[in-house]
Amino acid sequence: MNAILVAHRPPRRPGVWLWLFLGSQLLMVALWARYGWTVGLPALLLSHGAMVWGTLWPRSRLFSPVLSRLPTRERAIWLTIDDGPSDDTLALLDLLDAHQAKATFFVVAQRAEQRADLLREIVRRGHDLGNHSASHPSARFWMLGPAAMAAEIGGAQARLQALVPGLRLRWFRAVVGMANPFTAQPLSTHGLIRVAWSARGFDAVAADPATVVARIEKDLAPGAIVLMHEGARHGRNVETMAVLLRRLRELDYRCVVPSVE
Repeated sequence: MNAILVAHRPPRRPGVWLWLFLGSQLLMVALWARYGWTVGLPALLLSHGAMVWGTLWPRSRLFSPVLSRLPTRERAIWLTIDDGPSDDTLALLDLLDAHQAKATFFVVAQRAEQRADLLREIVRRGHDLGNHSASHPSARFWMLGPAAMAAEIGGAQARLQALVPGLRLRWFRAVVGMANPFTAQPLSTHGLIRVAWSARGFDAVAADPATVVARIEKDLAPGAIVLMHEGARHGRNVETMAVLLRRLRELDYRCVVPSVE
């Protein structure tokens, strides 16, 4: 199977949406002043609704380009594993080896610094790494301002690169998949591609492996990006991965890591 190439598309005009949003608010004021609330209020709701959608929908391209599927017709999927490294990492690596599967581990810089040996083991076994923020602020990532967003993305990039010299991290996954108008600038600065997903089983919260895999299977297709997690409190991520890898083999899917054009 040939390597699957992904176009390298960091944001090119990262500040454009801030100006568009400010312009839209000035337009709302003008409409309200000219036509009253019957026109101004719906326009205001529409404007803010677009911003909310762009923030909450992981595949939204409103604020920056986002990759949610690989450009291939082959029975290949991109397996991505979030929230590590953790106590699950070595067991997950052994499972991937047993199934001759490759994955990208989207890691949190704070956790990686405490488990640098696991980070290097991921790379040694032929897998890829992605940036999943500095501290994983899941409750407030969507509302971070420009300085805090730059620290979460850019700070993580610098810290992760220091742990694995020579490996260039190209991928970024937003915490809980959410972005905002301030996400694009650090992505552009560090040449990162935002990666979402097209298949997920909610394994970070769902403990039953069969249920998780059934949810993922419904959205499987050539080029699917599958979202998985490690280190969840329920303690069954490794078991779930084992069930998923067996099912992928039964369905004749291969787990690959894409290359960048």
